[in-house]
Amino acid sequence: MEVAEVLLPGVGVRYEFTAASGDDVGIVARRDGEFDVVCFRRSDPDAAETLFTLDRQQAEALADILGAPRIVERFADLSREIPGLASATIDIPGGSLFDGRTLGETRLRTLTGVSIVAVVKDDLVVPSPTPDEVLLGGHSLVVIGTEQGIESARGVLLG
Repeated sequence: MEVAEVLLPGVGVRYEFTAASGDDVGIVARRDGEFDVVCFRRSDPDAAETLFTLDRQQAEALADILGAPRIVERFADLSREIPGLASATIDIPGGSLFDGRTLGETRLRTLTGVSIVAVVKDDLVVPSPTPDEVLLGGHSLVVIGTEQGIESARGVLLG
C-alpha cells in the first residue's frame, strides 16, 4: 500500500491512502497537534469530509494500538534513504542487567551513539521515551544509528 504525503502550508501534513473498500482516506496531522481523519468522495475527489478529529493523546492511543509494527517499518524506510543510517529492534531479555532499570541507566546514546526512538512493550509503543522509562524483560528498543553503533548497543544491552 502506498501512502502519499502532502505538505499543507500553515496547516500541517496530509497522509493519503486508498482503503480496501476503495475509499480514499486521509489523515491531516495539524500543526496544533490534532489529527483529522477524512474521507474523499469518489464523486468529487477534491472534497474531503472530516469523519472525526483526535487530540494528541487520542492519536497516540490509536497509534499504540495500530503502530508497533509500523514504527519499525518507517525507520527501516528512513535508513534506506540515508546512507550509513540503520535501524533495528533490540530485545531486552528477562534477567538481563537492565531488566527493571531505566533507559537512562543504559547510557546507550553516550556509549554507542545510537538513538532510542521507541520502546515496545507487548502491544504498547512508547515513542520518544524519556531516560526514566523503566525497561523490563520482554520489552524491545527501536534504535537508529550506524550499523557499528547498533551492534555496540546490542553488546551493552545483552552484556
